[in-house]
Amino acid sequence: MKVIPLLSLTWMLLPIVIVAVVYARWVGKRWEIPLATLRMVSQLLLVGFVLNAIFATESWQVGVAILTFMMVVSAIIALRSQPKRSPRLFMDLLISIVLGGSFNLVLVIFAVVQPDPLLKLEVVIPMAGMIYSNAMNVLSVGGERFHKQISEGSSYKEARRETFRVGLIPQVNMFLAVGLVSLPGMMTGQVLSGISPLIAVRYQITVMCMILGSSGLSLMIFLFLQKNNMNHSWAVINEEN
Repeated sequence: MKVIPLLSLTWMLLPIVIVAVVYARWVGKRWEIPLATLRMVSQLLLVGFVLNAIFATESWQVGVAILTFMMVVSAIIALRSQPKRSPRLFMDLLISIVLGGSFNLVLVIFAVVQPDPLLKLEVVIPMAGMIYSNAMNVLSVGGERFHKQISEGSSYKEARRETFRVGLIPQVNMFLAVGLVSLPGMMTGQVLSGISPLIAVRYQITVMCMILGSSGLSLMIFLFLQKNNMNHSWAVINEEN
């Protein structure tokens, strides 16, 4: 696959400049898009160098440390969007990401992709990134929606139903649109690199399934934990009364 020269990448700043100008006029935040773009480029360049060094170590201990870091940061970011933050809510988010995401990661690595060696960091870390980031996103939306439903007087079952529906809308829409409206990133990258579309499709099916699976399982676990929290809160209130 042809290496993109850094100078050629600057052409992609043209639409960003247009969006930034309109964003500044309509939203009133002049520096938000430019600073976000600068941060994005800096972070990706940095992670490129970091991953290069990590892959060269071929150490499973380093891999475990990175996966742990990814899960903790995902929980922290998901917590930021919640109306009421607490250590208990952080633990609920972390447990949901760890259990829901890691189950899918183990399944993908050991049963589907089966790299050689099994804990090959070049495979495990990118897969884990997709899994944990999608779990993080669905919990960010789901946690906020669940709190809103409860605060508006919905029962737990009503809040659970609406949260699960809304939380999985992006993933379900992705399933419906893939191949008809969009060609996802992994498949596009593999096709551009010269891999047969029929082989690329298999990898993309794997990715699509693990995204919906990790998102759905993480949200299910989170909602189950919220039911336990609500029962605990009611028990405390009854004891005080």
